[in-house]
Amino acid sequence: MTDPVRRVTQTTVQDGDTTRTVREVDDARVNTGAEQNTITRLIAFIAGVLLVLLAFRFVLILFGANKGNGFVDFIYSVSYPFARPFFGMFGYDLQYGVARVEISTLVAMAVYGLVAYAIIKLVNIASRR
Repeated sequence: MTDPVRRVTQTTVQDGDTTRTVREVDDARVNTGAEQNTITRLIAFIAGVLLVLLAFRFVLILFGANKGNGFVDFIYSVSYPFARPFFGMFGYDLQYGVARVEISTLVAMAVYGLVAYAIIKLVNIASRR
């Protein structure tokens, strides 16, 4: 991979005459910021999608949504692998009829959010060199 080069254009006006100078300056920091920004945005996007799925799961379970519905079944099946590690963490879920507060899903959301935040901070620290 070639070293990134930053082009600097300098325009100087002297007594009505315009002098234009183009300099090429080696700057290793030019692409580092863009790459770091892309990585952190990708991590934040993935974490955001995961948290939205878990939030949908929580709300659907909270209101006792019908598992026979296609959308509800889709949300449950996609979010299940991410919520599963936290099942059984607490010996109870608050339940009233078909409605239930699944505390393990709330814990999963908190853990995944904190892990994503920590990874983004580590990427930012590692890129400072």
